[in-house]
Amino acid sequence: MAETSPRLLLPWLQAAQAQKHVTHNEALRRLDGLVNLTVEDRSRSAPPANPAEGAAYLVAAGASGLWAGWSGDVALWADGAWLRLPARPGWRLWVLAEEVMLVRLAAGWVTLDAAMGLLVRGASTDLAEGALGSKTRAAVVEASVSGLSGSSVTTALSIPAGALVIGVSARVTSAITGATGFALGTAAEPSAFGAGFGPGLGALAELPIVPRAFAIATPVRVSAEGGSFTGGAMRPACHILTIGAPA
Repeated sequence: MAETSPRLLLPWLQAAQAQKHVTHNEALRRLDGLVNLTVEDRSRSAPPANPAEGAAYLVAAGASGLWAGWSGDVALWADGAWLRLPARPGWRLWVLAEEVMLVRLAAGWVTLDAAMGLLVRGASTDLAEGALGSKTRAAVVEASVSGLSGSSVTTALSIPAGALVIGVSARVTSAITGATGFALGTAAEPSAFGAGFGPGLGALAELPIVPRAFAIATPVRVSAEGGSFTGGAMRPACHILTIGAPA
């Protein structure tokens, strides 16, 4: 008879075994760590100095010390010792530090949305894909602009060719001086994406627009209002949709 269960490696009670409570408690200890599996974080490759009873960690790559060889597995601190919970495909766990759910695949741990093919957070992602390969993609492009000067500044933020713009936003990261506000647009239309935005630190420009298509790459321009820029910084972003033809 095998000594452990095939899936969770719970120790079996053996025939005529002495001190059966020890084996039974070991199985309960593993179950206590595995049911509704939750870990503190997934960034450690070595044990913390003073773990709390019942604390668990998803061991990062390059595991060392008492966790050597445990990378990708769960380390559970129970009864004054580390217990290794070898991860299996299909396991799910909650990472407290990040408030994110992970799923174990054959290749390793991935977020739940990635494992299920759901919308993934990122700079760009496919919203839809046809059977022949055509795609609709949503994306955000952004830039940092510092040292605002003069009546307008052409930023490094460029609307990609063929993009459908649904909005442009910005955050002031260093108070704008010289001007009483700013507008967002292009060289041809300085306030195409909105005007009258405040100059103070943390001021936001968040304004959806009537969707506009751009045939060629077009830089975003910041224009001063009520004077000329003498300083300040911001982070503008462009929110777009793009399309891809069938393969």
